Amino acid sequence: MTRSDRTIVNIHETAFDPYDMEGPVQDDMQVLRVSYEAETRRGIYVMRMEPGAVTVAHTHVCMEEFMILEGELIESDGTVLKKGDICSYQPGSHHNSRTETGCVLIAFDWDRPSI
Repeated sequence: MTRSDRTIVNIHETAFDPYDMEGPVQDDMQVLRVSYEAETRRGIYVMRMEPGAVTVAHTHVCMEEFMILEGELIESDGTVLKKGDICSYQPGSHHNSRTETGCVLIAFDWDRPSI
C-alpha cells in the first residue's frame, strides 16, 4: 500500500527480485528492495537465501547492518548468526556470508552521521 508519504511492504505477500547486488545474478538468492536505491547503494532491503547459498565477497562502501529474521547465516570468519541476531559492518569492511539452512534477513545500508 502506498500513500504519498508512506510505503508498506509485506515480505510474505510481495514478489522478490533476483539478487544481483554484488554483480552477477545469484539464482539461489532473492531481494526485496524496500527503500534501497542502486545508484546510491543506500537504503533498506530484505534478502532471502536458499539453503547452500553463498554471497559474493564484497567490501562495504557504507555502514551495513542486518538482522536475521529466519534461519541462520554463517559469516566468512565462521560466526553463526541466528534469528534475532543483529550484525553491523563498518564502511570498508570486507566479508561474505553463506547459509546451510536458508536465511531471511533485513539489511540497512546507510551513512553514519559524523559526531
